[in-house]
Amino acid sequence: MNLLKLIFPLIYIIAATLYFFFGTDMNTASYFGSALGVFIVLIALLDVFFIVRQKNAVLVERFGKFVSQRSAGLNFKYPFIDTVVHQQTLRIHEMEVEIETKTKDDVFVKIKVAIQTLVSTENVQNAYYELDNPHGQITSFVYDVVRAEVPKQKLDEVFEHKDSLATSIKNEIGEAMVKYGHEIVQTLITDIDPDESVKIAMNRINAAEREKAAATHEAEARFINSVRDAEAEAESKKLQGLGIANQRREIAKGLEESVKMLKGTGIDEKEASAMIIITQHYDTLQNIGAKNNSNLILMDSSAGAVNNVMKQTLAALQANDATKTDKEA
Repeated sequence: MNLLKLIFPLIYIIAATLYFFFGTDMNTASYFGSALGVFIVLIALLDVFFIVRQKNAVLVERFGKFVSQRSAGLNFKYPFIDTVVHQQTLRIHEMEVEIETKTKDDVFVKIKVAIQTLVSTENVQNAYYELDNPHGQITSFVYDVVRAEVPKQKLDEVFEHKDSLATSIKNEIGEAMVKYGHEIVQTLITDIDPDESVKIAMNRINAAEREKAAATHEAEARFINSVRDAEAEAESKKLQGLGIANQRREIAKGLEESVKMLKGTGIDEKEASAMIIITQHYDTLQNIGAKNNSNLILMDSSAGAVNNVMKQTLAALQANDATKTDKEA
């Protein structure tokens, strides 16, 4: 605190008060004059010492001229003639700047930039005497860089390249402010805020893209399932054909053995074949009747029905033999 501006008016008021009350009474005036002198000495002693807090630096002037820079701890100066003019913090300071600008695709956005600055111990004098308004100067540089870079990019690109924008701001401001004693520690793009209608449209586009991707994936899934079903069905048919072929081969072997066995009993080959066919015929009818959902089949139930079936079967076999003979001839 500059006590010089307070001391002399205070002395004048005290002296005028003593003269008003005591006039020419020298003893009393001398007493109070001594008290006034002690008071002035105490004030001077209080003005000699001052404390600088940690992570701070103080600039001292003498009669308006810079004389020294003081660091943290207890310091002293000449009373009344030395004055503490500035106390500078040495900690990192963050300031936030909000800029509204337009992108390449004509979208207005608000961009918030956080700038972290630092004044080192070596640059306190330069930072105080060279630049009158550092906050305003830094803000002007941020406006200049952002409004030069953002209009070159579309809105999506601004979001994608925000780190490069922050780097450009840091480089530009850092080069300009270093000569004024201010170091740019970091710059961060903390927010990119387009108009509300633009955000709604962007959300709709994003939702449509996701729906399109979902439909594509669903179609691919259906296609894959169809291919797998077709492959499974083909494999099933293949195995089914092999099963039927094996079944018929075994049936043929069984029929051949049955015919040989019946021939061994003296029965004619045609009659044996007819008996086997009739037996299979009735086995088939029995299997059909055993199923719950089988259809109704009407059959001849007379005594000569089986004999008629036998005759018809033998006639068919004889006709088949006659056809083979004609073809061979």
